[in-house]
Amino acid sequence: MGIDFSHITRRCERAVVTAYRELRETGNDDLSSFRACTALYRIHHPEASVNEARRLVSEWIDHHVVRGDSGPTDGCDCP
Repeated sequence: MGIDFSHITRRCERAVVTAYRELRETGNDDLSSFRACTALYRIHHPEASVNEARRLVSEWIDHHVVRGDSGPTDGCDCP
């Protein structure tokens, strides 16, 4: 089915990465998946600007999906 992202400790980060992976697996294109995940991040963090959300989502997707890295990432301070 794909890579297990359960090691991601931040709920919003895990939700974004999982949603992106599942959207892509079901045939959605990269840009629409990215936009959906940016909206998802902003649901978790309504205080975040669109630019901040885009930056974090792109960093998380690059880190976990593109590079397949399982190490920690920079990002928000939520649990």
